[in-house]
Amino acid sequence: MLESGIIKPAKSPYGAPVLFQKKADGSLRMCCDYRALNKITVKNKYPIPLVADCFDRLSQAKYFTKIDLRSGYWQVRIKEGDEAKTTVVTRYGAFEFLVMPFVTNAPATFCTLMNQVLHGFLDEFVVVYLDDIVIYSRTLAEHVEHLRQVLARLREYELYAKVSKCSFAQETISFLGHIVERGRIRMDPKKVQLSRSGSHRAMCMTCAHFSAWRIIIGVL
Repeated sequence: MLESGIIKPAKSPYGAPVLFQKKADGSLRMCCDYRALNKITVKNKYPIPLVADCFDRLSQAKYFTKIDLRSGYWQVRIKEGDEAKTTVVTRYGAFEFLVMPFVTNAPATFCTLMNQVLHGFLDEFVVVYLDDIVIYSRTLAEHVEHLRQVLARLREYELYAKVSKCSFAQETISFLGHIVERGRIRMDPKKVQLSRSGSHRAMCMTCAHFSAWRIIIGVL
């Protein structure tokens, strides 16, 4: 992170603790406990999209592409002068973010950005939920053109995708815990199985994951 220009050494009166949460691919997600900072932050009330509204747009489409932006929030430069407020304390020293960390206003800020970047495409052939972008079309020819337009727009704004988590020109996709396929939307069987298993370990892992995200987005 230091070499990538995401953080830099800090000398600041602020200092949030750090914890790590394991991701599905086995790598670690760094979670900063910004509850104290979030508590005194003036909240951005920009509305987060409703999941049901996202699915309404997909019901008549046949072809789908899902684009997952790479470290989406970290592609947004933090407001100049506010870097010190994001300082985190580790055993290796104190560091402040140069890009947007997972603070309370991060989701609203990112939604604003994506709506501006993809303006003109939204609800025509694109739906966005935070850093997940879905392109939908009725025909393959339309889909190729829609995909070209979206990729060109993302390139223009220097937003980058994580190819390993993207799906291109599919008739079935997994999106927000659901399977979308030719006008049908159903729960992802993997999610249903997890909820039905009753496994103590699975439930503990789910609770731990949820607790970590509560810290991240500051809803406590």
